[in-house]
Amino acid sequence: MADINTQTSASIEAISYDWLVASDGSLATGEDLKTAFIIALLTDRTARADDELPDWSDDRRGWWADMDAAEIWNGWQIGSRLWLLHRAKITDETATLAQEYCLEALKPFKDAGIVSRIEIELARTGREAITGIIRAYRGPKLAVELQYQSLWDGIKDT
Repeated sequence: MADINTQTSASIEAISYDWLVASDGSLATGEDLKTAFIIALLTDRTARADDELPDWSDDRRGWWADMDAAEIWNGWQIGSRLWLLHRAKITDETATLAQEYCLEALKPFKDAGIVSRIEIELARTGREAITGIIRAYRGPKLAVELQYQSLWDGIKDT
């Protein structure tokens, strides 16, 4: 069974994703791995005990089912810790940390043999943005490519 196809939706305030509707009115399906990567990257993974939480909050976020995912269905945690960088200054170190968080979120796909290789290239571009490209391969064949032209666009390095 195919997953629902998810596509980028342009917005001034945020990056959002929408489900597509097919010509017959049903939800469009396809691009299952791309959809799984988007979910892995853009949902909030539970913060670790040693993570510094933004805004002096005690909310560690995460998906409620992650608590027992490994025991119940031999699963892995869903999401990434990118949300921890929401209020971070845009620096080279922030870009490096974002890259580490992306790899952490996608590593289970490689560990499970779903993809053979993951490449993540994120970099600070100017004072206000981190841009990047994420690629995953099945053998020598490119399986997923996600490009982020303005990740954290508009967050000032003050």
